[in-house]
Amino acid sequence: MLLITGTVHIPPDNLRAALPVMTRMVEASRREEGCLEYGYAQDILIPGLIHVKELWVDQAALDRHFASTHIAEWRAAWSGLGIGDRNLRAYDVGEPRPV
Repeated sequence: MLLITGTVHIPPDNLRAALPVMTRMVEASRREEGCLEYGYAQDILIPGLIHVKELWVDQAALDRHFASTHIAEWRAAWSGLGIGDRNLRAYDVGEPRPV
């Protein structure tokens, strides 16, 4: 499995405009074959800091995701929404266990 985690920054004044675009991205990604989890969450202390968490069954599923129409639309919206400081990392992970 691949765990993707990190952050992106959106100017706080653009959060309202970004919400429907982010919602479409999350919903479409969650429907993809091989997507186990996909979500964005706003930091409660830093306005405009969005935490990203994705879990994919394997690299092939992630590669299909990167080739999808909805990710192209999401990336095309970045400049208009002022999205920047993208900091995402991928990790190979094993089976989950309760903590």
